[in-house]
Amino acid sequence: MTSYIIRRILMAIPLLLGISILTFAIMHIAPGGPVELLIDPSISAADTEKMMEKYGLNDPIPVQYVKWMGTILQGDFGTSYIRKGVPVSEMIMNRLPNTLLLMAVSTVIAILISIPFGVVSATRQYTPIDYSVTVTSFLGLATPNFWLGLMLIMFFSIKFGMFPTGGVSTLNADFSILDRIHHLILPAFVLATADMAGLTRYTRSSMLEVIKQDYMRTARAKGFKERKVIYKHGLRNGLIPVITIFGLMLPSFFGGAVIVERVFNWPGIGSLFLDSVFMRDYPVIMAVTMLAATLVVIGNLLADIAYAIVDPRIEY
Repeated sequence: MTSYIIRRILMAIPLLLGISILTFAIMHIAPGGPVELLIDPSISAADTEKMMEKYGLNDPIPVQYVKWMGTILQGDFGTSYIRKGVPVSEMIMNRLPNTLLLMAVSTVIAILISIPFGVVSATRQYTPIDYSVTVTSFLGLATPNFWLGLMLIMFFSIKFGMFPTGGVSTLNADFSILDRIHHLILPAFVLATADMAGLTRYTRSSMLEVIKQDYMRTARAKGFKERKVIYKHGLRNGLIPVITIFGLMLPSFFGGAVIVERVFNWPGIGSLFLDSVFMRDYPVIMAVTMLAATLVVIGNLLADIAYAIVDPRIEY
């Protein structure tokens, strides 16, 4: 397994390199590049030249890219153009734990709800339960995250007062795990909704194939209880394609966090990214893009490892 993981990491290096080149190029061809953002047209030509020299903007584009990558490999993402002198890595580290917490909880919610519902829907095919799960799944896929978030805030926060409207904790209150959970419930549920619906459909489709296999009939013929046949013999094989799909869904968790964090005023990477886009803070935009790409690559690597663990027929 060690050699397999090393090979996958080595395969990820060219991918991340390509993403970095594409990200750097887009930032420089976008209208209103970093030069226009940093340089005050009212200052003298000498001061303009000094500022461009300070930020390395008078170097050729390939040279700027090599310098940028060199600093990233050292863990330095530069300083913010808007928040003068503030390191980008510090800004990210202040927000990253909140985003990872939101993604982790939403992932757990999606798994705990979607897989059991998908199994129940498959084992009760063409029944009212199956139709109800199917309709609910399609509604979850078709409902935009921002609209669902606003509706939940309107009903559960404003009308009934059951949950806070936003934020990660109560202002000026001592740290409390229950308070954090109270603020986390709505945004985590909204972020999990779309992927929860998709995982339910994939689990149902996979289980429908599994329950028709010969080894399932053999297990029943041996006298095992139906629950044991489904969840011990069938579910493990039914989860094999679902794990692959789940690995591909990880980018949607990160992308969905951008919208959900803005709707619920959640101080995470997503809201930082949106603020940086609106203010054209290019070092932050490029750093967050590279971080997101790295997390997606790691997520897919973990999905491949889990795939091989679940299916012993896979050889590394």
